Amino acid sequence: MTRLAGKWALVTGGGSGIGKAVALAFAAEGAKVAVMGRRLEKLQEVTAEVRKRGGKAVEVVGDVAKAADAERAVRETVEKLGGLNVLVNNAGMLSVATVETVPEEEWDRVMTTNLKGPFLMSRAALPAIRKAGGGAIVNIGSILGLIAMKDRAAYCASKGGVTLLTKAMALDHAHEKIRVNCICPSLVETELVQGLFASAAGAALKQARVATLPLGRMGKPEDVAEMAVFLASDEASWVTGTAIPLDGGLSAY
Repeated sequence: MTRLAGKWALVTGGGSGIGKAVALAFAAEGAKVAVMGRRLEKLQEVTAEVRKRGGKAVEVVGDVAKAADAERAVRETVEKLGGLNVLVNNAGMLSVATVETVPEEEWDRVMTTNLKGPFLMSRAALPAIRKAGGGAIVNIGSILGLIAMKDRAAYCASKGGVTLLTKAMALDHAHEKIRVNCICPSLVETELVQGLFASAAGAALKQARVATLPLGRMGKPEDVAEMAVFLASDEASWVTGTAIPLDGGLSAY
């Protein structure tokens, strides 16, 4: 498969979950991939799997919430892969609270990781993508960046910011052949989500959440990865500024 042949991609939060699935899917489609995260051992597991399948991948250790790390990650990606024309902003964190119950420190962490991270990474990546003649930025947002849910105040606010950041960047950089789009998943089976159902009442809670999805199942990381492949590919050359619900039908109600 060569839908991404000639692409150099940097995937944040690439050591597990959706980021890992995106990195594997990109490599399978012919892209050279840099996976970024804070845990080297997790990144090495992903790059080893890519190489085992015949692809090329490198690890870049860093925190998306730190400007110096973002700039270094882009620099290392270009040095190790040969360029950069695709950025996937996937790193993120969850918060389960209302505005009255969320600690201020947690609010700040959510905003820093979920919203400031994509800002810093995109700002660092834009010169390299521009130098490559254009490319794509794919933000992994959330369906809760389009609609709300109880007990998700900080998370909804941060992902709503990602949705509008996507649209603003798409307008600002369209003339440079840089496309910016956002994938908005609902419930996806990742380590992060599995933690929500780890309590004694977890099975019932999971069943209730799945019951809200018309397609009757949680999403898989691979579902998100396939959408990311499309948005990064030339097949999506006339797609920019979108926030695409990938939600099993949840937002159709």
